[in-house]
Amino acid sequence: MSVHSEIKRVTTETLRKMKFDGEKITMLTAYDFTTAKMVDAGGVDAVLIGDSAANVMAGFETTLPITLDQMIYHTQSVARGIERALVVADLPFGTYQSNPDRALESAVRMMKEGGAHAVKIEGGKEISKSVKKIINAGIPVMGHLGLTPQSIYQFGTYKVRAKEDSEAEKLIADAKLLEDLGCFSLVLEKIPADLAKKVSESITIPTIGIGAGAHCDGQVLVYHDMVGMNKGFSPKFLRRYLDLYTEITGAVSQYVKDVKSADFPNQNESY
Repeated sequence: MSVHSEIKRVTTETLRKMKFDGEKITMLTAYDFTTAKMVDAGGVDAVLIGDSAANVMAGFETTLPITLDQMIYHTQSVARGIERALVVADLPFGTYQSNPDRALESAVRMMKEGGAHAVKIEGGKEISKSVKKIINAGIPVMGHLGLTPQSIYQFGTYKVRAKEDSEAEKLIADAKLLEDLGCFSLVLEKIPADLAKKVSESITIPTIGIGAGAHCDGQVLVYHDMVGMNKGFSPKFLRRYLDLYTEITGAVSQYVKDVKSADFPNQNESY
């Protein structure tokens, strides 16, 4: 049983205390009510409604096409299924980068309409005004550094970030800046494990890694990847805990056979 199982709701303060106590933080994505209930029942500390919904739920190649209205819909669905975990929602591409007023408006909608407990946004110094505006309004912000998928066309690749000294130094500076601005936590995506360790030790807010090694204060994975619904996506950092693609296609195949052969429904399954 988790140390925090007696807590009704995990809060941003819970995560800070977990870092202080040396207890690892667990986070998974969810995009719908049913999944949210299962993930929450499994005991994760935080649930992320990622803009990865654009990929795994809608079939887009990148996260860029998903809209704020669509993200609010997914967040509403998840929030209704969560009893314990902290609910964090991504603000999608174009809703916060250029205009701090628009950033605040987007974050307010995500909290009021979506039912999120916090928002996550990608970037460092370049979005500092938007981060400050959102936090000053009392909305918790989780930062995101390293590989930032919303900037994929700028980088041109999903390869590991911050291998070069200059990019690593900027990442450390951005992490400290986001902490100073008041972010409660930070996602580090696809960066060298040594750099993630250095960042985690240099700031007091928790770091949550994905492809960033074991020294982060917590870990996050995309639910569909972790349970093996996606066959074609196999990055080095992913550990599959189930092979649901094979299980589900097998079950569907058996159902098709049973119906075609008139085995289903049988007498016991009829009124």
